[in-house]
Amino acid sequence: MSFMKPSALYMFLITYVSFRWMPCQSWGFLRWPGLDGFLRLLVVVLLWSMFSEIRYITSNSMHPTLREHDRVIIEKASYFIRSPAVHDIVTFQDPTQQLGDKEEIVFIKRIVAKAGDLVQVNGGYLYVNGIAQNEDFIAGRPRYESNLTYVPKGHVYVLGDNRNKSYDSHDWGPLPVKNIVGRYVMCCYRPSES
Repeated sequence: MSFMKPSALYMFLITYVSFRWMPCQSWGFLRWPGLDGFLRLLVVVLLWSMFSEIRYITSNSMHPTLREHDRVIIEKASYFIRSPAVHDIVTFQDPTQQLGDKEEIVFIKRIVAKAGDLVQVNGGYLYVNGIAQNEDFIAGRPRYESNLTYVPKGHVYVLGDNRNKSYDSHDWGPLPVKNIVGRYVMCCYRPSES
């Protein structure tokens, strides 16, 4: 019944009274912030550009967590104050890349083991220190086997979530922590599937 709904004028009068009790009683906060606001914005933009970046995903090695052509935000500051942790998704420089190569190759993978751990893929499961890992985020069980690998100090073991289509630590061994560029924060753009 539409005649039971309050009129628009009545709703405006009710809400207008509540504006007086708002912390910002005038609409002056919407104006341009001035020089001090501009300087604050400039500092935020400079810090953002120094400690974060947007990366483009070029493969399906992290499917289903990340898809090809996604754009992700990577932050570079947290590993200055803490060590990389298991289940962090990180971007890193290719550990097999030679120093003289002109183009920098960067991968994105998930850390599955840290320094001091023993890692093995056997029978479709990942074992860390002899314990099968419950991984509900992977695309499918690995169809390969890997030898028991010790992760030395200053290294982590990284695997893609799409285990069967990922070039990762099961191919080239533990990743040196110094190769890590940053930590995945969020996906900022995902193109629609066609």
